[in-house]
Amino acid sequence: MENGLASCTLSYDEAVGEFAIIKDHYKGKEVSYYVEKEFAPVARKIFGQTPEMISYFSQITGIDYPWPKYAQIVCRDYVSGAMENTTATVHGEFAQQDARQLVDENFWEEIIAHELFHQWFGDYVTTESWSNITLNESMADISETLWMEHKHGKDDGDAHNYNAMSAYLQSERADKNLVRFYYENSDDVFDVVSYAKGGRILNMLRNYVGDPAFYKSLNLYLKTKKFQSAEAHDLRLAFEEVTGQDLNWFWNQWYYGSGHPILDINYDYDLLARTAKVIIHQTQPGKIFKFKIAVDVYVDQEKKRYNVWVDQLTDTLSFPATSKPSLINVDGDKILLCKKTDHKSLDNFIYQYNNAGLYVDRREAIDYAASMQVKDSKALELLKTAMNDPYYGLRIFALNKINIANDSVKNSVESLIVNMAKDDPKSLVKAEAIKVLGKYKKENYKPLFLTSINDSSYAIAGSALIALGKIDSIAALEKSKLMEAQHVKGKLHDAIDNLSFMYANENEFDSIAGRFGNLPYGYGKIMKLRPFISFLKRIKNTANFKKGMDMIVSFREQVSSHNDGQNINYLNDVILNDLDSVKRSLGLIEQADYIRSKLPSKVKSKTPNESPTGSLQKYSGEYNNNLEVFKVILKEDNSLDLIAANGSVMKLIELSKDKFSVKDMQGYSVEFTGDNKNKVNKLFLKFSGGQIKELNKK
Repeated sequence: MENGLASCTLSYDEAVGEFAIIKDHYKGKEVSYYVEKEFAPVARKIFGQTPEMISYFSQITGIDYPWPKYAQIVCRDYVSGAMENTTATVHGEFAQQDARQLVDENFWEEIIAHELFHQWFGDYVTTESWSNITLNESMADISETLWMEHKHGKDDGDAHNYNAMSAYLQSERADKNLVRFYYENSDDVFDVVSYAKGGRILNMLRNYVGDPAFYKSLNLYLKTKKFQSAEAHDLRLAFEEVTGQDLNWFWNQWYYGSGHPILDINYDYDLLARTAKVIIHQTQPGKIFKFKIAVDVYVDQEKKRYNVWVDQLTDTLSFPATSKPSLINVDGDKILLCKKTDHKSLDNFIYQYNNAGLYVDRREAIDYAASMQVKDSKALELLKTAMNDPYYGLRIFALNKINIANDSVKNSVESLIVNMAKDDPKSLVKAEAIKVLGKYKKENYKPLFLTSINDSSYAIAGSALIALGKIDSIAALEKSKLMEAQHVKGKLHDAIDNLSFMYANENEFDSIAGRFGNLPYGYGKIMKLRPFISFLKRIKNTANFKKGMDMIVSFREQVSSHNDGQNINYLNDVILNDLDSVKRSLGLIEQADYIRSKLPSKVKSKTPNESPTGSLQKYSGEYNNNLEVFKVILKEDNSLDLIAANGSVMKLIELSKDKFSVKDMQGYSVEFTGDNKNKVNKLFLKFSGGQIKELNKK
């Protein structure tokens, strides 16, 4: 008991150190921030929105903050990110950002909201078992979306929701139930399913019952179970009492089941019957999902919304339409947790960008236009429009989708990119534009890069340093050494490190290896893995290479000790196999063999001749979806290239039967499927954002 209040807290922590303590208040209750003394001047810029968050969460839950105080303490070597305790949250040291980092953004804001919401969901009411941990973590996860939407607008909330959904869809953990009664270790349930998938399920529920009923249900759950433990059915009972609906179907499907819908969506229009049709085919194995979605039909500049149920293997939905719709937007609220192949035309997507309006509507249109930018001028025009999108995140997304390798595209957008680099109101967009300009490798941009290196924004300065390296690596390295002495942080620190990894020579092996080896385990070291691997690719001295490889193995053991299976698999299956391929292509066989000796036997690297030509030949050929044609080519070295419709070439790296990663494109993958005679008939290209392009083999 504390001040007469019971607590169902999950844990407690003790923090000892020399802290600066900055105090705020919420309704007379102390709200304090414990930071290292050098961060005292910016503590409120990092944590200062906490009283407003407390007010907002008190409002939506209908339960005023139930504890006598709230403290946030920053600690060193806290690799778990952050941890809520009743009245106090511990944050890892990465929460501490200096003034120049905060010019760009407070990247810790979502975590602050997440941990605070646990004071209601986790401490005021907590889970009765690890099996039900999603009751705590999915609530904290959706709180990030709710806060970002409330504070920064609908686009920001939708972007957070989309990114969290993509994190789950890319995780390949569709076989895990949200509520799991069987697991090997309690750490297993602290995963992207309990967090991100659970948060998206709550967001679907919010959309299904509506905001008033959603928040009233949360209030009833908290009041009914206060200072007690709960299980997922307790949450269902609260929602059923408020809504008057039987929601067993929702809980059985989403809480006590696994997976998600995988949809193939097609369209048709019957001119004589004046009827538009949507054909939704569920292609996921083993089960059929039931869900209610909005379908928006746009005819003659007018939108009509239809709320429909989907619950069959194939649902054919018919809607009256006096003429062929300009757009039929399935899942008009962009809320459904699913993978989909949506067979819209470029004109449909252009209309969607300009009229449907939500973050995901515009993002999908940008993504599709990017695949067509070389062959259709309308697609390129849409990308140009998107470079001026009102939401900064989509301006960055559009910039990253520009195919600079194509001279026509490159020349067409150059002036727009220059304007963004100079005048965009958001520093993160300026930084991205400068990074893209660096790929032009033009001397006349050198003054811009040199000026931008001294910008107050770390993001701008870091991008300018990398861009300068593209045209004058010696000058960039000299600048980076001067800046390194200033103990900079954030994106500029990352740029300095990356420059060193990119341009250092063999004589600097000890220095570069020390940079990687001396990093403590955590997100920062994970982010330095690829640059360090790129450096090792250039090392010809075998003794030094083996030292570097031993450091990678040591890092892998650290990853394994933290039960991070996803990064372990990526390290073994993709990064080290790629490194092995590079060394063999350079004739450095002893180094390649050393890599193979360090790989687990189940993922031993394959030399090209270990995959029989016949086994890869079956994948070669043309694939199309009636709008664009992709080609898979078997090369002389017995490797596969995927040539996109825009002419870009992607090198495929075999992971397992029918599954390939895409070299140097993290998050992209290709999977082939066959008919009942095992003849390849389809190609599925998965993008980093979670979208899937389905192509049929000719």
